[in-house]
Amino acid sequence: LKPLADGFESLPEPTLPADLTATLRPYQVQGVAWLQFLQRAGLGGVLADDMGLGKTLQTACVLGKKSLVVCPTSVLPTWLAELKRFRPSLTVNAYHGPSRALDDVDVTVTTYAILRLDLAQLQALEWNALVLDEAQNIKNPESQAAKASFALKAPFRLALSGTSVENRLDELWSLMHFTNQGLLGGRRQFDETLARPIAEGNATARLELRKRLKPFVLRRLKKDVAKDLPPRTEVVRTVTLDERERATYDAIFAATKDEVVKLLGQGGSVLKALEALLRLRQAACHPALIPGQLAKTSSKVQTLVEALVTAVADGHKALVFSQWTKLLDLIEPELTAAGVRFSRLDGSTPNRGEVTAEFQTETGPPVMLISLKAGGTGLTLTAADHVFLVDPWWNPAVEAQAADRAHRIGQDKPVFVYRLVSQGTVEERILTLQDKKRALFEAALGDGQSAGALTKDDLLELFA
Repeated sequence: LKPLADGFESLPEPTLPADLTATLRPYQVQGVAWLQFLQRAGLGGVLADDMGLGKTLQTACVLGKKSLVVCPTSVLPTWLAELKRFRPSLTVNAYHGPSRALDDVDVTVTTYAILRLDLAQLQALEWNALVLDEAQNIKNPESQAAKASFALKAPFRLALSGTSVENRLDELWSLMHFTNQGLLGGRRQFDETLARPIAEGNATARLELRKRLKPFVLRRLKKDVAKDLPPRTEVVRTVTLDERERATYDAIFAATKDEVVKLLGQGGSVLKALEALLRLRQAACHPALIPGQLAKTSSKVQTLVEALVTAVADGHKALVFSQWTKLLDLIEPELTAAGVRFSRLDGSTPNRGEVTAEFQTETGPPVMLISLKAGGTGLTLTAADHVFLVDPWWNPAVEAQAADRAHRIGQDKPVFVYRLVSQGTVEERILTLQDKKRALFEAALGDGQSAGALTKDDLLELFA
């Protein structure tokens, strides 16, 4: 283990998969080298890179035959999409849903819920690699998810987490027990010899813990690898609707599709189509945006709040954009419940200057909620390096203006722009449409008129 403890310089260059479609950044190459070292040694590790640095991509580089990935239901579509995109030659099976079956494939992707339900079937197989994404799901070692993960057999075990584990001693034991059983001793021993003394300020105990963890935990922050990052990185975060949200969305789609397609085909009302499109987009974000529907939360808002909690814990500031002030109203109580301080800027904000000035200070709230209309122009918010676009819209220029609030002159950090897109909804089609509009814009050499109008054909495509 000494080469790892001495740092990356002594790690051999990694052997990258022949089918890898991505060009890795230098810190990602180092990450793959570390993962391959652990894999060859039959050891486990915790990859705890900052959010947005490509933990999935680095992990994909070391997956092969008989790999099992366990993740929250909300990110299962992301795993499937990224494996297909980055490692196209791997065969992948989503072991999920009522008709699930364990196929003979390279990578099986499942969820924590299925892991608990089907432990006997999963435990009966000998896996070569076992990956837990969002590994904070096993932070309580007495939980069913943790006990199930401990019971699975695999020589290479990897936990992925976007948050620092070193300072969360109650969670740390569980993660290390999963990746390298026995490294920190039993729970009682760990509590008596390390956790309790560290909590009481014992520097020697903290140094001892760091020494033990160093070979097995890799965490890079965006500020540490800034030179490796482009000025602006755009990421699509896929959201899976729950059963109730899916039923609501499908009912609205079924009720409007035939009528809208018929109207547009006959040269009828574009306004009618836009109204139906509005309802579908709202249903993809939060049921409570639909007249007559009540809901305290939504899958998309939960995904957003989880991401914001992680970003704020890591010292980042974030802008959250939505076209609907009512959606911002629904996000507010969830942030309050999560203990995240925020400010807000919309058309009714009287003291815009004071709100933006406070956000720009080091002690100001780490999150600002902004309506797309109020925040589209005339703002400089370079304290933020994360931008969340909660509801994608067809005109990419409007979204680009929003992201430019953070990514402009005076910004000294890489900016990450996250689009939250609900799977299997009109939002996915909107992304495709954005690409076409962007191509139109570029073809017109910057003539914004080309990208400005939503045509009848565009609308038909959205309702296809």
